Amino acid sequence: MTVIPNLNIVPFVSVDHMMKLVLRVGIDTFLRELADVVEEDFRRWESFDKTPRIASHSKEGVIELMPTSDGTLYGFKYVNGHPKNMKEGRQTVTAFGVLSDVGNGYPLLLTEMTILTALRTAATSAVAAKHLARKNSRSMAIIGNGAQSEFQARAFKAILGVDTVRLFDIDRSASEKCARNLAGQGFTIEICDSAQSAVEGADIITTVTADKQYATILTDNMVGPGIHINAVGGDCPGKTELHRDILLRSDIFVEYPPQTRIEGEIQQLPADYPVTELWQVITGQKQGRVNDRQITLFDSVGFATEDFSALRYVRSKLAATGLYTELDLLADPDEPRDLFGMLLRCEAALA
Repeated sequence: MTVIPNLNIVPFVSVDHMMKLVLRVGIDTFLRELADVVEEDFRRWESFDKTPRIASHSKEGVIELMPTSDGTLYGFKYVNGHPKNMKEGRQTVTAFGVLSDVGNGYPLLLTEMTILTALRTAATSAVAAKHLARKNSRSMAIIGNGAQSEFQARAFKAILGVDTVRLFDIDRSASEKCARNLAGQGFTIEICDSAQSAVEGADIITTVTADKQYATILTDNMVGPGIHINAVGGDCPGKTELHRDILLRSDIFVEYPPQTRIEGEIQQLPADYPVTELWQVITGQKQGRVNDRQITLFDSVGFATEDFSALRYVRSKLAATGLYTELDLLADPDEPRDLFGMLLRCEAALA
């Protein structure tokens, strides 16, 4: 773990630094290494404080805080979700995060997390699919080709070897954008005219749409035996992507049930409907896929431990890369009780 010598200075990773860090490490290597940290933290799931994200909803969208701690480090992410933003030329989702020392409460890192969230979401999706999809799955349908889609494709290729991608979006220009961005990366890419045609022959289906509504992106007749569904888009109350009948045919795996039952696809089901937690599969406590005809569904809403993993991974890269700015963020006088004296000394210096 990186050590910042001056405890009064907080390293800040800007958007520019984050982009350069990802490219310095390499996109595929970054995704693989981040996935390893995400999986490592799932394996020590029981050491974390856990709570559903703290959400403030409005008619326009949602603003959320996602906190957790492993007893040594504390991390949180601030994130919004405003689907209308795209029409105004803004991002639907933006985020920043903080990692702190539990022992003294001082922040150790402040970083952008808009790009980082897309990377950690994709890495987590691929970790789940590694444990739940059929072995040697190579083809994936991506329904919803907005800001997350390329990250999902790159993660599944880097971690599972997926090399065939079938794209569908109600806005064909989004699919064309995704295809352009993935060109030359070793994919066979097809832009499809419907969700039905996109899922034909796919081993894995990723749904990652943005509209905040009960939607039916996948219907029951579109899901054949053996498919793994990576449902990413349903991530708040009142927003789903899958027809309820699909859930009833699937073995469902989630991050943290108290949050997923509020925000995920399973908000359509009774509160006591049985689901399996992903950490239990990763640690071998419960089974994931048991045969090639089983339909597995990762009902992913994103959880704070994944952000925690991303924060500590980024921090581990700072010393070697220097891709951060030092922020004078903490008022910490030489005499802890003399905070007002700092103000007086500043006044004297300005005189």
